[in-house]
Amino acid sequence: MPEITDIRTKPLQTVAYILLPVLIGLTVICYLFWKEFDPHIFTHVSFSLKTTAFVAIAVIFMLGRDAGLIWRYRRISGNTLSWWQAIRVNILCEFTSAVTPSAVGGSSLIVVFLNKEGINAGRSTAMMFASLFLDELFFVIAIPILLISISIPELFGTTTILSKSIMNLFFLVYMLIVSWTLILYTGLFKKPEWIRDSLNKIFKIRMLKRWGKQVSELGDNLVVSSHAIGKKPFSFWISAFGATVFSWTSRFLVVNALLLAFSPVTGKQLLAFGRQFILWIVMTVSPTPGGSGFSEYMFSQYYADFFPIAGTALVIAFIWRIITYYLYLAIGVCVIPGWLKKR
Repeated sequence: MPEITDIRTKPLQTVAYILLPVLIGLTVICYLFWKEFDPHIFTHVSFSLKTTAFVAIAVIFMLGRDAGLIWRYRRISGNTLSWWQAIRVNILCEFTSAVTPSAVGGSSLIVVFLNKEGINAGRSTAMMFASLFLDELFFVIAIPILLISISIPELFGTTTILSKSIMNLFFLVYMLIVSWTLILYTGLFKKPEWIRDSLNKIFKIRMLKRWGKQVSELGDNLVVSSHAIGKKPFSFWISAFGATVFSWTSRFLVVNALLLAFSPVTGKQLLAFGRQFILWIVMTVSPTPGGSGFSEYMFSQYYADFFPIAGTALVIAFIWRIITYYLYLAIGVCVIPGWLKKR
């Protein structure tokens, strides 16, 4: 991703970078439509009062997702951030997530955004690590509950893309998330110095040495962060984790609302909700910005059994991406220039 200042100094390059994920996503949608096009699809996708209502509910769920994150930013900042500052940081993080590969995400620049909002580097780093820890902890806890509630064959489906290899990839990524969560827990609550020293040793390797200084600073900030976070009461973590659960649940319920709007299959809402976890975990390995192309294809394959007409899931996938992805690109483009001018 180009530097933040490139948005002002290299506008053409930045516009091209922002348009890249849009073009990738639309190309995949167009290709799949061309491959599976059936004129009868559109006779089954109509915007009645019911569908319009549930699409509106889907948008409300997405706003609920943002509300949870904004509440969490306020909470973990000790209410240092104003509501508008928390909203702005959330928009900037979502925009960053939209234009970087899924594995990078908006959290990678949260320290920069918070620092520009007047929070020093140590506290910004603490907030970044706390946010990462809470997000990963949600998946660590939720996925075992999911696997108990829904059978594995039903959860992973029977389509080609969701073969045994995809299931293996899912469990591999989940184990990486568990490992990363344990590292964050150790770094935040137990032995931050051990994590810092380990990182410093790793980044003394010749091929990684160029990032050694930044990693050393990050490690020092982690130690400072740990001392600050360790003093937080248990009630602080309960409320912050509650905001995290509310945020992720709202995001995943967007698909439920869209299926209630367009799918005749209404008795599998738990399954539809559970499959969002699989989709999200697998999307984290996508190399494209914001999972463009990959997520549309996965959605169309993963939820195909909710629609009797082949190809209908593609239309819903496009609506889903407008609500959960393209909207943030548009909002980010509007907010970032003014934010840069002031900061």
